[in-house]
Amino acid sequence: MAIIGSKEHHVDPRLASIAQADTKHWYKKPNLRALYLILIPCALGVEWTSGFDSSMMNSLQAVASWVEYFDNPTEGRLGLLNAMYSLGALMAIPFIPTVSQYLGRRWTIMVGSLILCAGAGLQAGSRNSDMFLASRWVLGFGIPFAIVNASSLIGELAYEKERPTMTSLFSASWHVGAIVAAGVTYGTFQMDSTWSWRLPSLLQLVPSLCQICFIPFCPESPRFLISADRAEEAYAILQKYHGEGDNGEEFVRLEFAQIQSTIAQEQENTKKFVWADVTRDPPMRRRFLLAGIVGFFTQWSGNGLLSFYRYAHMKKILNLVGITENRTVQKVILSNTCWGLINAVPIAIIAPRFRRRVMFLTCTIGTAVVYTVWTVASARFAIEDTATAAIPVLVFIFVYSPFYNIGWNSLVYTYMVEIFPYSQRAKGIAVQQLTVRFAVFFNTYVNPIALDRIGWKYYLVYCVWILFEIATVYVLFPETHNRTLEELSFIFEGKEVQEKVQNKVNKQLELEQIERNATTETNRGPDV
Repeated sequence: MAIIGSKEHHVDPRLASIAQADTKHWYKKPNLRALYLILIPCALGVEWTSGFDSSMMNSLQAVASWVEYFDNPTEGRLGLLNAMYSLGALMAIPFIPTVSQYLGRRWTIMVGSLILCAGAGLQAGSRNSDMFLASRWVLGFGIPFAIVNASSLIGELAYEKERPTMTSLFSASWHVGAIVAAGVTYGTFQMDSTWSWRLPSLLQLVPSLCQICFIPFCPESPRFLISADRAEEAYAILQKYHGEGDNGEEFVRLEFAQIQSTIAQEQENTKKFVWADVTRDPPMRRRFLLAGIVGFFTQWSGNGLLSFYRYAHMKKILNLVGITENRTVQKVILSNTCWGLINAVPIAIIAPRFRRRVMFLTCTIGTAVVYTVWTVASARFAIEDTATAAIPVLVFIFVYSPFYNIGWNSLVYTYMVEIFPYSQRAKGIAVQQLTVRFAVFFNTYVNPIALDRIGWKYYLVYCVWILFEIATVYVLFPETHNRTLEELSFIFEGKEVQEKVQNKVNKQLELEQIERNATTETNRGPDV
């Protein structure tokens, strides 16, 4: 295992223990409560855009005026429309770490949101298919800037006790945008003019406008400020938002010392070329391997048949079991989208409370069982021509969602934020986004063709693949539960590096204590 690092090593969770012992709830802390409220439009709202886009593009395939305006696009052309979005994202990824390093989390989100607004405007005003394709590319180029930095900002600003839940809710927010888009498109469905598709396209800029309007009022990541030699600003933010609980002063002093010492240690090893760190040493190679694996698994766990190209894929799946009426198909799709939100939010709140490996294994084993039953039911219909097989197929389409959300939805960004130290976090999530886009390319072009050619037998591919996912999670995924970000920063580097950082933390705390004692003596004045 030397190529990708040795077994992980955990330090004493001093800071995590203080946070877990805090009995004061977040909603009873005025400053922290205000922080979480501002993070809704500034960070969680980024996933509204992603969900809105995916749902809208699937729904537009049923809008007659859109189909007519773009000359009844073929399946290949529809695939290209989705692929252009991913192509734009792929071309943006190399620039994300550098932009994040210089602008910080907040203003990189702003850059991404401005690009998304431009793309939505271009899409709404499209005069031909080429212009629509260009708008898809612009939208795709902007979204990873926002996603990478919004997920990082949530993890770096939230109080440790709620941090895993907040980053998990980031993924769950996707369903909000998806449902709104489905509702808007359904509402404009009956329009005879091109506004039946232009209006939903224009409304896609609304979530990005939320980020543009509210981001100036959101605090910057303290970790970015410390890396930029703005330690006093960072300490003020930590004190304001993390110092309201039990032992708040002790928590803030220890957190500040850990962040400073950890970033100082990171900077000793950081390469000048921003992407050289990907293969720098075995621990870093393991981190980026995990990021790539997580990106692929989030899209290759069978959800590609249900999520992307949703109308066409779901119609094919339901047709296989005798459900052919378009209105019924639309009802099943809309119901499944709403069900996704209903179970994603409570799962995002509950899943982070448990060990990460247990949740990922529950997710993968559950999806494996669902796909096995789904395949058997579809095969029964194909062989026996019994419509009763439609019942288990429909049931397990809905059962699939909670199992998928336990791991590949709720914990993805939580896990990415945890396994990467600050200086590599943007690169790590960017690599995860890179493999997501490659996987989406595959889903866009291969899934429809495979369903047409071999029907239910294609599900067998996923049944076998998910078994591989189970083995990979069991062998490679480290446990990160109940540790702060700094306590996880050198999880793969070994005991020596971790002790070096802990010594720096202890030394800094001792110096602070000496300075505090000296200040107290000065204020008391000489004895009379």
